[in-house]
Amino acid sequence: MSAVPETGPDLEALPGGLRAAVEAILMVADEPVSEYEIAAALVVPVASVQRVLDRLRAEYDGRAADLGYAGTLEPRGFELRSTGAGWRIYSRSEFAPVVSAFVAEGQAARLSQAALETLAVVAYRQPVSRGRISAIRGVNVDGVVRTLVQRGLIRELERDGESGAVLYGTTTFFLERMGIGSLDELPDIAPHLPGIDQIDHYED
Repeated sequence: MSAVPETGPDLEALPGGLRAAVEAILMVADEPVSEYEIAAALVVPVASVQRVLDRLRAEYDGRAADLGYAGTLEPRGFELRSTGAGWRIYSRSEFAPVVSAFVAEGQAARLSQAALETLAVVAYRQPVSRGRISAIRGVNVDGVVRTLVQRGLIRELERDGESGAVLYGTTTFFLERMGIGSLDELPDIAPHLPGIDQIDHYED
């Protein structure tokens, strides 16, 4: 186990102090981070970090009374969630249609139709091999898969125990672009992607 440094960042010299430091860490975390990890990085008591996290969550939720404010606060478009793995900032579920529209429309110019369809197959059928994706789409997808890997939207998960084929799945970056916290929150996009509504007719 690596030693915890005796001194951490000079929080008093930073604008916003501990609160802003915790928020900055949450903004760059690509996976849930615990209060213990944050406290270790900043070299402050865990209880202090916990208080900041609770206040940030209340602030993002617009719970003015919990913060001791007499007025009102508007909730943010994002929220701070605590799971068994730790804390992380997510897009608020109410804005899923907005985020999905941005991903589907705003990013469409950057991904070809073939890439979007391949990404959908991976998202809804992962872990899935390139051969399986090709069978579903009816075309060779080697180049498209490489593009999606390069863009950080999908990644190699494991190898199939029988065939040895590489199996692919989506990344946390994909979830962030979709504005969701887990694959269980994936929207029903099948009607908008040709052929995807037929996936369940194929047998593994």
